[in-house]
Amino acid sequence: MNGSAGAAVEVDGLTKRFGTITAVDDLSFSVQPGEIFGLVGPDGAGKTTAMRMFASVMRPDAGSIVIDGIDVLAHPEKTKRHVSYMPQRFGLYEDLTVEENIRFYADLFEVPRKLWEARAQSMLVASDMTQFRQRLAGQLSGGMKQKLGLTCSLVHTPRVLLLDEPTTGVDPLSRREFWQILYSLRAEGVAMLISTAYLDEAERCDRLALLNRGTMMYCDTPAGLKSRMPGAMLEVASPEPRKVREVALALEGVQGVLLVGSGVHVNVDDGGRRSPQLAQALAGAGVQATHIEEVAPTIEDLFVALLEQNSEA
Repeated sequence: MNGSAGAAVEVDGLTKRFGTITAVDDLSFSVQPGEIFGLVGPDGAGKTTAMRMFASVMRPDAGSIVIDGIDVLAHPEKTKRHVSYMPQRFGLYEDLTVEENIRFYADLFEVPRKLWEARAQSMLVASDMTQFRQRLAGQLSGGMKQKLGLTCSLVHTPRVLLLDEPTTGVDPLSRREFWQILYSLRAEGVAMLISTAYLDEAERCDRLALLNRGTMMYCDTPAGLKSRMPGAMLEVASPEPRKVREVALALEGVQGVLLVGSGVHVNVDDGGRRSPQLAQALAGAGVQATHIEEVAPTIEDLFVALLEQNSEA
């Protein structure tokens, strides 16, 4: 594997089948210390299955996983002190307080009291949860539960952190605070694998693997991936985005259309040529557009374009 020297995580040829369905197909990549590596894809892409294999919760049918120099498949118990796995629904005890949950996980890993108290204090300050130490976990909001789950996952200072869609259903403010904590871990050299269905969130990763039906389509930095976007991206601002979509899809040179908030992203083969044609078509159809301009594509634009190319092939 390229770039695997000194890697915190090395995955090679990882494959998992359920009957006739291949959930993960020949997955290979490496993650360096201090790197945030994202697994991105729609439901059914194989993200959670891959995470469970990394965490040695599930055995693969083929392939290898090496974490912090340890063969996970040969020595799953040895990796426990090096890895922390935070699944989609982290196992907090709702009838215990925030502090009691942290203490419970610290005891599981036999972390000395002084060490876990110092670690917990810094994490609670970073997540703005110091004032909730004595609150029952069951009385926390969804975002606060996720931040507590992250604190519990990190209490034994793992070298590798596995996060399976950790911000699903979390409010935007908590998502931002959650990511601030992840950025602080980079400076400590913690390697992080995070799966997410939020493609805007994927932009925050150092590198991304785009998955679809268990197969890795591309693996690169967000900027590197976006440079692969075919053609140009036109952003159309309009109070009638669905009508814009209908008009755009009927035009020559349009390779894809994506509704983005109150606007529309139109992927075309030639921005300079197609922009005036699109404006003319919208005016002719009586569809209002306040502006049309060429913009840089997002990861979501790229992923949709790649999926459409893949389905056509």
